[in-house]
Amino acid sequence: MQAATAGNDMFVRRLLFVVLFAATMAGSLALAALALTPGGLDLIDATLLALFAMTLPWMVAGFWNAVIGFLIMRFSADPTAAVMPTAAGIRGDEPVTASTAMLLCIRNELPERMIRNVEPMLAGLDAAGCGACFHLYVLSDTNNPEIASNEQMYFAALTSRWRERVAVTYRHRALNTGYKAGNIRDFCERWGSQHDFALTLDADSLISAVLRLVRIMQADPRLGILQGLVVGLPSTSAFARVFQFGMRLGMRSYTIGSAWWQGDCGPYWGHNAVLRLEPFIAHCALPVLSRDGTEDRHILSHDQIEAALMRAAGYDVRVLPQEDLGWEENPPTLIEFIRRDLRWCQGNMQYWRFLFLPGLRPVSRYQLALAILMFMGSPAWIGLLVLGTLTVAFSDTPGSFIRPDAGRALFVCVLAMWFSPKVASAIDILLHPELRRGFGGAAPFILNCILETVYSILLCPILWVGHTIFLVGLLFGHEIGWIGQTRDDHAVPLTLALRNLWPHTLLGFAALGLLAITQPAAILYALFLAGGPALAVPFAMMSAWPPFGSFAARVGIGRLPEETARPAILLALELPAIELATPMPRPSSV
Repeated sequence: MQAATAGNDMFVRRLLFVVLFAATMAGSLALAALALTPGGLDLIDATLLALFAMTLPWMVAGFWNAVIGFLIMRFSADPTAAVMPTAAGIRGDEPVTASTAMLLCIRNELPERMIRNVEPMLAGLDAAGCGACFHLYVLSDTNNPEIASNEQMYFAALTSRWRERVAVTYRHRALNTGYKAGNIRDFCERWGSQHDFALTLDADSLISAVLRLVRIMQADPRLGILQGLVVGLPSTSAFARVFQFGMRLGMRSYTIGSAWWQGDCGPYWGHNAVLRLEPFIAHCALPVLSRDGTEDRHILSHDQIEAALMRAAGYDVRVLPQEDLGWEENPPTLIEFIRRDLRWCQGNMQYWRFLFLPGLRPVSRYQLALAILMFMGSPAWIGLLVLGTLTVAFSDTPGSFIRPDAGRALFVCVLAMWFSPKVASAIDILLHPELRRGFGGAAPFILNCILETVYSILLCPILWVGHTIFLVGLLFGHEIGWIGQTRDDHAVPLTLALRNLWPHTLLGFAALGLLAITQPAAILYALFLAGGPALAVPFAMMSAWPPFGSFAARVGIGRLPEETARPAILLALELPAIELATPMPRPSSV
């Protein structure tokens, strides 16, 4: 009876979201059509409407997730319990009995950096007296011989240091078959039957709440994947600092709102999550794709497919929307960020093959479609910039192309939807004295919000241009694989910035230059799409410049709560390895 009531409640929530989503899509398109009525609707107007329609789903979903999340944050005594009741019943002193494999998947990474992140987690498990229930597997797909040699040396020393406390196994694959998903599948085939759960870690993961995640999994046998909220690790890169500040704002309201209506069909982001291994092994093996029947091709973005398959098998997939569970390192420069983003872009484009896979839940199909549209919206935005600029430039006046009243209303609505997740979280933080103090106080927080808004207006169109160029290349077989990242702060020289960002610069200046000659009054609006690409080169160089990053950290630009009150596990990152290796005092009970 209780399960039926919960099912009906979730159905109502999802129906409400669908109605709100559809109504907002229809209203936005109607307003856009009204704005384009001067001179009647023609083929150009129809094309602009079609392009605008492609940009809408991600913004509309984000808007309503943010609204729902804001209402829960403001009016619920425990927002986490409101979207995941099982978590509310965990006291934190329950015995940990399940065997959990910690999977550190790496490829061409600096081993000493990985160990710096891993040892504080091992130390925490050992201090809690739970080390025997965990086993760290370092799953290397490194193809650089020198790095592979260093890995073997460093992780052999790690294994020796933690012997008798937490088991450590290092495995190196010669072939990167199946990318990261293949790496984890290889673990499943070799050792998966020996463990109950697997904690998935990226090379930059740092998780402080391992035991909490495992205890929640133990408490709910129908829980197949438990995804922890991922937030940015404090950084000395100016680019990363401002990005992760905005990420913290956007993820807070968006995730709580989406968890409220997605419920047991939540997201999986591929790391900082716990998997129940028996159903994962049985139901979540990924198929091999083929280009022409002669060449094997593997799924690059495995996570959302695995979540969909787990839910189709009858197990819950849920997200725990708390910000103190763990962290990840964000790329320190725009160039590195784009490299990672294009890998995600290619992976998400593979999802179209699974949209009509038999047995998937409707919410899973929605998630796959939205993941595709997240990147398909980029060429739509660039199409709007190009076609809109040309149309305005060759119109008698801007008013002969677009109605001023409806155009301004549409512009405000788009900005409201675009920034709604961050605005919702910012308001909630400002209304909570403790949260406000964590970000350095109201005045610094507001200044950082303004700075991050300008940063986003510059960054997003730069990424959209990059996605557009990459998607065109995909049509001609240009692909990217699972590549390592440069994670340390470093400068971006002018030659590197120009080599990577000259198309962005050319497009931005061409659009603004044409309007400056023909319709100067339209430049203010065009800056929201063309300003970032035009300034891409200096933006990449300045945001990566190490002295500027040090200055930003010193004065509190992009300040996070972890910098106001540094958690113990982050303090442990600053300890020498020999201190981390020393056994910590154990509590009297688990």
